[in-house]
Amino acid sequence: MAIELVHVGFNNVIVMNRVIAMASPNSAPTKRTIQESRTKGLLIDMTNGRKTKAVILTDSGHVILSALTPETIAGRYRQVEPQEPSGR
Repeated sequence: MAIELVHVGFNNVIVMNRVIAMASPNSAPTKRTIQESRTKGLLIDMTNGRKTKAVILTDSGHVILSALTPETIAGRYRQVEPQEPSGR
C-alpha cells in the first residue's frame, strides 16, 4: 500500500491513508471533539491563523484543522489517488 499525501494548504500535507473522516467545524459535536482533542494534546492546527473550514479525524485519534474545505481536500485526493490499471 502506497502512502498517499495530499496538500491541505500553507505547505502542509496529510497522509490520506490515516484519515477516517472529514467534517465541517460548525456542529456542536465537532466543536466538542476539537476541544477534547486540544485538552488531550491531539489537536494539529494547520490553518496558519485562518478560519477553520475542515476538521480531519485520523485513525490515531489526532484531529487536524484545515483552512481548506472538505470538498477541496477530497478533490485533491481524487487527483493524486492511484488509478487502477485497465484490464488490457
